[in-house]
Amino acid sequence: MPARPATVPIAPISYAGSPLDRADHIRTNPEALALLRGPGARVLLLDGLDPLLSSADTLRWGDLDAVSPEAELVFLGLDGEGTERRACFAPVPVVQPGETPHAGPASWSAMAVLSHEELAIYGGARALVGWHARHRFCAQCGSETVLDKGGWQRTCTSVTCGVPHFPRVDPVTIMSVEHEDRLLLGRQPRFPEGRYSALAGFVEPGETVEEAVAREVFEEAGVRVHDVTYIASQPWPFPSSLMIACHAVAKDDAITMDETELDDVRWFTRAEVEEAVAAKTERGEAGLAFDAPSQSAVAYVLLKWWLDRGPVE
Repeated sequence: MPARPATVPIAPISYAGSPLDRADHIRTNPEALALLRGPGARVLLLDGLDPLLSSADTLRWGDLDAVSPEAELVFLGLDGEGTERRACFAPVPVVQPGETPHAGPASWSAMAVLSHEELAIYGGARALVGWHARHRFCAQCGSETVLDKGGWQRTCTSVTCGVPHFPRVDPVTIMSVEHEDRLLLGRQPRFPEGRYSALAGFVEPGETVEEAVAREVFEEAGVRVHDVTYIASQPWPFPSSLMIACHAVAKDDAITMDETELDDVRWFTRAEVEEAVAAKTERGEAGLAFDAPSQSAVAYVLLKWWLDRGPVE
């Protein structure tokens, strides 16, 4: 897959760039992990899967006494430098049946106020503890599983099975599609009113990223594409995806929308995209052709990249 042109800068990627040292060598050392769970260790305080914020709109941390002694704790990594390094943990919540793993109001509010580094810490923690909460039983034999390797593995407790399970990440393609200096954007039923975004879909078994881009665009909009180019990627913790942002060129502009997936899909001019992106930065949206994606979403990065690249001669 061709990479994006090096001359086009990429906007900061939300949920990427965590300052924590994941310290892989410690995960496999139970004695070293036990020593870290002492004075000085800190625990990320959560309300289920949502972050708890301080009065200064920062993540709230507590010591080990802030969580139940029975709580499973995931080792997030080490913070700080030299002798000031602290071990950081997050508790695994109890997820109720039917509880959605997707972003709710509290998570969206946090996206708007947390610093880039803190958003990355929270995103990694949420994806990891959410996986643990949903994988308390072995997928192979049904026996209970226990947290292992500091939380970067769960192990089946059955003596006849004992299968290790590892946190999963689901690859998702998300793509800007261009035709004669216009972008193809769609809206899903769950979007806020007026919101349009890049088309997206999960990579299926047995296909490349390029094939997934072409298949999803054709399935959702009936548009055939070529020249798929990689732009950027984003860890998206709702529940745990890797968004693979690409750009593609449409062979024509005829649309046949999949009404089971989308409410609408249409072409937007460069001027319309530019106005929507600018309004997102300036917190104003009245009178626009559409409401651009949140700045915390890689879809916004795609739109910004396309505008910065300029028209193709």
